[in-house]
Amino acid sequence: MDRAMDDRPNLYDDDIVTWADEQVAALRALAARSDLSNAVDWENVIEEIESVGRSDFKGVDSALSQMLVHILKYISAPQSQPTQSWRAEIVMFQAAAYRHYRPSMHQRIDWEHLWTNAMRQADASLNIFGDRLLRGLPAQMPFTPEELTAKDFSLDLALERLAAVLKSTPDRH
Repeated sequence: MDRAMDDRPNLYDDDIVTWADEQVAALRALAARSDLSNAVDWENVIEEIESVGRSDFKGVDSALSQMLVHILKYISAPQSQPTQSWRAEIVMFQAAAYRHYRPSMHQRIDWEHLWTNAMRQADASLNIFGDRLLRGLPAQMPFTPEELTAKDFSLDLALERLAAVLKSTPDRH
């Protein structure tokens, strides 16, 4: 049996985004062949397979975004009443990101946009209750993708790291 064919089930299970990309490329090549039957609705089949990869990607992107929003709210308003629910939601969103994150997503996720968007969302959410986003937060994502999607992610270590970055920021007034 062809070794490449042996790897397909593992790729599907291990990185469905890459699997979908490869399948779409193969289907597009087949669809371009005039000698194949027109009985296959190539464009819709391709679109369905693309949606499999997009769905997982969007789920991870959303979970990471919500995780960062809640981390930012937690560090910005630690005395706020919903902090315990924020902790629980951070753990829940991180678990979802960990479960569905695949290596191929590393290059596809716009990590800086994720961070700046999370800051905007956290600030808007905090403003509703009269709180504000903590000043002096870094403009660049302070966490690596590996940290955010690690099996042993620690919220307390993430908060300590963010506090250390804030401490080293000159103007926090």
